[in-house]
Amino acid sequence: MFTSTRGQIPPTPIDVALVAGLAPDGGLYVPGAFPTVDFSAPAGSLAETATRTLAPYFTGSALRDRLPAICAEAFSFDAPLRALAGPGDHVLELFHGPTAAFKDYAARFLARALEGLRDPAAPDTTIVVATSGDTGAAVASAFHRRPGFRVVILYPDGRVSPRQAHGLGCWGDNVAAYRVAGTFDDCQRLAKQALADDALRARHPLGSANSISLGRLLPQAAYYAHAASHFLAARGETLNVIVPTGNLGNACAAFVARSMGAPVGEIRLACNGNDTLPRYFAGDDYAAQPTRATLANAMDVGAPSNFERLRHWHANDDALRAGFVAESVDDATIRAVIRDAPARHGEVPCPHTATALKLLQDLRAAGDARPWAVVATAHPAKFESVVEPLVGHAVEPPPLLAEGLARPARAEALAADYDALRAILAR
Repeated sequence: MFTSTRGQIPPTPIDVALVAGLAPDGGLYVPGAFPTVDFSAPAGSLAETATRTLAPYFTGSALRDRLPAICAEAFSFDAPLRALAGPGDHVLELFHGPTAAFKDYAARFLARALEGLRDPAAPDTTIVVATSGDTGAAVASAFHRRPGFRVVILYPDGRVSPRQAHGLGCWGDNVAAYRVAGTFDDCQRLAKQALADDALRARHPLGSANSISLGRLLPQAAYYAHAASHFLAARGETLNVIVPTGNLGNACAAFVARSMGAPVGEIRLACNGNDTLPRYFAGDDYAAQPTRATLANAMDVGAPSNFERLRHWHANDDALRAGFVAESVDDATIRAVIRDAPARHGEVPCPHTATALKLLQDLRAAGDARPWAVVATAHPAKFESVVEPLVGHAVEPPPLLAEGLARPARAEALAADYDALRAILAR
C-alpha cells in the first residue's frame, strides 16, 4: 500500500496511485514501507531486474501477472555500465531509448501500465506533462497513438535545446506540445493545478507522467539495482553513483533501489547553476529559488518536486543532509568539462552528464579511490549546438533520435496561466 508525503489520506493500492498521479491531499505517493529484495544473484537482463524490483509493489495489482511482459516492453534496450579512462571511473548510459534520454524507461512502463488499468469504455485520459527538456519527448513517444490517451506537453519557451524542442513537437496525432511563456517551475505549477482540479477531472480524466508519478519513480530504481548488482558480483565492490539532478526523480530512484537492498553506495547529486539543493545540503534552510536558464537545461528547476519525498523518507533535516552531497556546476565549468572529456575520460558527454563528471573529477583530486559511476542521462547529440563546438566534431544522433528529427514539428504558444491551460484540457 502507498501513502502520501503529507499524511492526509488512507493507505492506497498501487493501481489507484498510478492512475491518480498526485495524491488527493496534494502530496506525492510513497511506499508505506520499502520491501527487501535479494539482489545478490544478478538477473540476466535489465527487464528481469525490473520485474524483480517492481514485483513486491504489484502483489495486489490487476497488473501483477502482466508485470514481466510490461517490463520486457519497457526495458527492451539496455542500460550499460561502461568503464571510463580513469581507474574506478564508470558511466551508466541511460540514453539508449527512442528519445535518447533516461526517461524513456519509466515513461514506457507507465504508458503500458496505465493502458492495462484503463477501462475501455471510459473517456480518453489526458496525460498532462511538464518538461524541462527530456520528459515530454519520452512521454510523447510512450503514449503516441496509444488508444484511450492524449498527451498535453508543457515546456518553457526558449529554455530547451532546439533538438529537444523538435522532439517535443514532432509527434502529432494524440500528442500536443505547448510553448509556455515562463519557466519549468511555471509548467510544473500548471500541471499540478490541473491534477488538483477536482471539477475538471470529474468531466475529463487526467493523469500525470512527471516524476511525481509512482509509475515514473519506481521503474527507474531498476537500472540502479541492475548495474550495482552486476558490479558487485563481478568486482566484489559497492558501486557509488553521481546523479545529474533537477527535479530529483532520478536521484530518488537510486535511493529507492538502495533502500530495497540493491548494493548502491553513496549517492551524490550534481546540479547546475540552479542551486536550491546545494544550498540546502550545505546547511541552509530549504528555500525554492527562481529558476535560472543554464546549458544543462533539463535540470533547470528551482523548486524540485521530489524533495518532498526525500524529506519524507528521513527523520529530520540532519538525517537527510547526512545521506547526500549536492554540488553546483556553472556553465563555464560545464563547457570546460565537455571540451576536456574526450581526452580525460574517453567520452563525449551531454551538458547534464558533464556536471556529474565534474563531481567525479573533484572526488579523484581529493584522493577518493572508490568505484564511481557517472549517470549519463541524455545523448550528447540532443545538445549539438553546445557540444559540437567544444569537441570540434559532429556528434551523430542515434537512429531513433534521427527519425524524430526528420519529422516536422509544431508547438503552440501558451501563457503561464491556469485558465488558458484549463480551456485546452476541457476540450
